[in-house]
Amino acid sequence: MIRTLIVDDDALVRLALVDILSDTPGISVVGQAADGLEAVDFAAQRHVDVVLMDVRMPRLDGIGATSRLRALPDPPQVITMTTFDLDEYVYNALAAGAAGFLLKDCEPAEIIRAVQVVAAGQGMLHPTAARRLIDRYHRGVRPESVAARARIDRLTPRERDVLVLLAEGAANAEIAGALGMRESTVKAHVSRILAALDVGNRVQAALCARDAGLGG
Repeated sequence: MIRTLIVDDDALVRLALVDILSDTPGISVVGQAADGLEAVDFAAQRHVDVVLMDVRMPRLDGIGATSRLRALPDPPQVITMTTFDLDEYVYNALAAGAAGFLLKDCEPAEIIRAVQVVAAGQGMLHPTAARRLIDRYHRGVRPESVAARARIDRLTPRERDVLVLLAEGAANAEIAGALGMRESTVKAHVSRILAALDVGNRVQAALCARDAGLGG
């Protein structure tokens, strides 16, 4: 069962998300929060697997809340949600450790899939909007290419191949098919990549790859 926390300052949005997720087998909505402080307090006291996180909220916004949640001893995965597909706040949330983001007007099936995907340890980087967001803000606002290239140099050639596809948003099964390897082997490569780059999730690894100019 994927224990999910919904965080949004709009009560109607929270109720809509509860309706979508509560009827889905394998997903349990264990709580709601109206701002980031409530979310952090809740997750610190109860186990949560996935947090659906609004970005712009009073008291503590989604960026600060994501950073605090990811610092917990047993951190949940975080999906940020926004009204706009090119929102600099979402980039900052990704850099703070979010596993990906969704637009609030996306289809219910996409929300359900996002919760399932990040609960399994993968990132929601594949939408075109996500790639545009990272290209626009990460390259323009945070020019850390020298440091990023130094971290990329720690990888083997095969790990770089995996990272290039990961940075394009490919799932493990897609990487396995493209590179002719087993999915379990891809998972092992991804684990080593995260450790070598000193990042917490696939999205942050993709940010590092793009900073270093790796891949398209």
